[in-house]
Amino acid sequence: MPDFDWNDLRAFLAMARTGRLTVAARQLGVDHSTLSRRISGLEAALGTPLFDRRPAGFVPTPEGERLLPDAEAMEAMALRLTGRLADAGQQLSGSVRVGSPEGFGTYFLGPRLATLATRHPQLELELVAMPRSFSLSKREADLAITMTRPAQGRVYAHKLVDYALGLYASPQYLQGRRAIRQREDLTSHRWIGYVEELMWTEELDYLPQVQRGLVPQLRISNVISQMMALAGGAGLGVLPHFMARQQPGLVQVLADKVRLVRSYWCVTHEDTHELARVRRVVEFLDEQVAAAGEDFWLD
Repeated sequence: MPDFDWNDLRAFLAMARTGRLTVAARQLGVDHSTLSRRISGLEAALGTPLFDRRPAGFVPTPEGERLLPDAEAMEAMALRLTGRLADAGQQLSGSVRVGSPEGFGTYFLGPRLATLATRHPQLELELVAMPRSFSLSKREADLAITMTRPAQGRVYAHKLVDYALGLYASPQYLQGRRAIRQREDLTSHRWIGYVEELMWTEELDYLPQVQRGLVPQLRISNVISQMMALAGGAGLGVLPHFMARQQPGLVQVLADKVRLVRSYWCVTHEDTHELARVRRVVEFLDEQVAAAGEDFWLD
């Protein structure tokens, strides 16, 4: 029977998912020499190389690819066992990483984290608020807020909330420019939109729904920077109402004619869905969204 331990398999999984020695070591909380030693120990125990080193990073060999599903199955079992032991304790503890779009994470969830921290002082929460999708299978997050329901994967998903968006600009931009009374007037104005190749979900492609033929002259990769550009007088753009109302100096345009709707979904992985700490964060999100009520809809 091969002489290897679970820590060696954890090292293997981290390396397979990140492809980078230093990144994988940081995830596991060890130095890169320790991680390298664990990988070498696993390869020696199995009698086969598990990674090829390439310019882009470490890539699993065919043998490494074959080991991956078995290692993930062992990881899932370890998570369930540790979760049951943690659930038996009186105090909720452990770490939960939440991956979120930057607008929701910064303007809705961030201000409410004090409540969660006060209720569960032993819980460690990591909020990653970035304009990107998160892979739960690669353990990039324990819980993800997405803008679409996942079509596949071993995940649980439920709709968190629908929210409305509208057109916004600053008074200084609108002053002295052609008045906007109908959608057709929008084509003569300067627009702010997303950098196309960095648009991480097609749900962000708002402008075709606003008016055909709109082309942004300013392209910005995330909604917070877009909002600041709008507040600075750079042009017109689309913002969620729950964000725009928190930014002084923005006015809504064509409020009675343009109203877009999107959704946030809460997604957890099958392996961690039943962990008490993950369930508690999901419950907290549901509770906070329900308490906010019409804040996501009101202009």
